[in-house]
Amino acid sequence: MAKDGIQIGTNTLLAHSGNNPRDYFGFVNPPVVHASTVLYPDAASMAGRSQKYTYGTRGTPTMDALTLAVDALEGSAGTIAVPSGLAAVTVPLLAFLAAGDHLLIVDSVYHPTRQFADTMLKRLGVEVEYYDPRIGAGISSLIRPNTRVVFTESPGSNTYEVQDIPAIAKAAHEAGAIVMMDNTWATPLYFKPLDHGVDISIHAATKYPAGHSDVLLGTVSANETHWKQLFDGFCTLGCCSGPDDIYQVLRGLRTMGVRLEHHRKSALDIARWLEEQAGVAQVLHPALESHPDHALWKRDFCGSSGVFSIVLDGGGQKAQHAFLDALKIFGLGYSWGGYESLAVPVHLGDRTLAKGSYAGSLIRLQIGLEDVEDLKADIARGLAAAAAAG
Repeated sequence: MAKDGIQIGTNTLLAHSGNNPRDYFGFVNPPVVHASTVLYPDAASMAGRSQKYTYGTRGTPTMDALTLAVDALEGSAGTIAVPSGLAAVTVPLLAFLAAGDHLLIVDSVYHPTRQFADTMLKRLGVEVEYYDPRIGAGISSLIRPNTRVVFTESPGSNTYEVQDIPAIAKAAHEAGAIVMMDNTWATPLYFKPLDHGVDISIHAATKYPAGHSDVLLGTVSANETHWKQLFDGFCTLGCCSGPDDIYQVLRGLRTMGVRLEHHRKSALDIARWLEEQAGVAQVLHPALESHPDHALWKRDFCGSSGVFSIVLDGGGQKAQHAFLDALKIFGLGYSWGGYESLAVPVHLGDRTLAKGSYAGSLIRLQIGLEDVEDLKADIARGLAAAAAAG
């Protein structure tokens, strides 16, 4: 990566992007600016809004420090920070869609994204259609004259299908549609959406950027063509984040590279071990050679994160619950990307196309920063309980 004309590594960029200590009397971290009102020096500058900061909802030095750092990672023209990962999905959809537009969404999408599309967007007159995550260039057959947005998420939530993002983007752009991508799983460290044809890159910064399970935030980054409309929509909706949350994410961003590498190595180690365990029918992790989309993942991604799913070998919900209840180290809780390991049951009942054919119930694992051998022992307890309950 390049910064100030020199080539630097990812961790160096994470450590130094977003702010210049010389701007703040040499202090390494930027100040946390709590702001609503911003004063103008005179009536003329107020009338023309001819200063960098005009009101707290439209940006502060604290917000700029984070969004500039994200821009450096994404290669984007601009980034907004919003109060949650879900807001990072809803704000760009509201900014770019209108009544009568057609929206294509991958069927393996994050469930709250589906909920938003099926309720609020439909009430606003947007036509919503879901497509198979493995459709690739075939998506051209679904694009209509009024298709405005193609929404992607790769790998897919809970089942980790890898989408052919370049092929989808090419087909969408040929028809004049915008491509959005929820890239929370990989972060821009392991996949850069804008480099693969995506127009709007979405992240739940609650996850790996924050990294400590104590703050909610989302970021949305746009290319040059779509940045103004995204920013105007953001300002119109007034969906801004508080400075303390922004600062927490900026602080987490500094160590994200080191943490994510630990998550990656531990998760892949455990995933490979799980492939050999009795009671496990399948491991859904795209970095495994056994994954049906491994070649596509290897072509486009340069790393994998700490979240994947396993399929139990039969037993249904009873075995699924027994597995979860036997865990001592893994917590039972939603979200991921923090330092602690988590497990949740997977439900695919809301899907229309990507239901899959699985030998048993699914469990999603978030591999945290604990010692791998301790996590393996905990999973073994869960597998033994599932077998006994089956």
